[in-house]
Amino acid sequence: MPRNKMSVKSILIYTLIGLAVIGIVSQLFTNTVNFFTSIFITLGIGIAIFAVFYFVFLRKRTPSNDMQKYKKAVKQSKAKYKQPKATHQTTTANRQQTQIKKKVNKRAPHLRVIDGNKHKKKDRASF
Repeated sequence: MPRNKMSVKSILIYTLIGLAVIGIVSQLFTNTVNFFTSIFITLGIGIAIFAVFYFVFLRKRTPSNDMQKYKKAVKQSKAKYKQPKATHQTTTANRQQTQIKKKVNKRAPHLRVIDGNKHKKKDRASF
């Protein structure tokens, strides 16, 4: 018996959806201007409700501890690598000297070459 009720419910739902589609299509063809007006008003109200919900509930959440640490690291990185702005009074010679200095100081201090076993040579015949 429950299986029969499920089929009756599904037939009722499909009939209701079909009538709704027929109503929307008929209103589209008979009363186009009011149809689009009602659609845009519905979309506008939906967007307004979402915006209120977002700005009231979601935006004021406190950021996580990880996000605070990330923002602090970004701020420190920007402060570390901030380059001073060049004035118009600098000469081309000064610019070339600063470019040469930048090329010299390009090695990253946190990277290091690790010396391996240099005294052991691979025997090519054993491959």
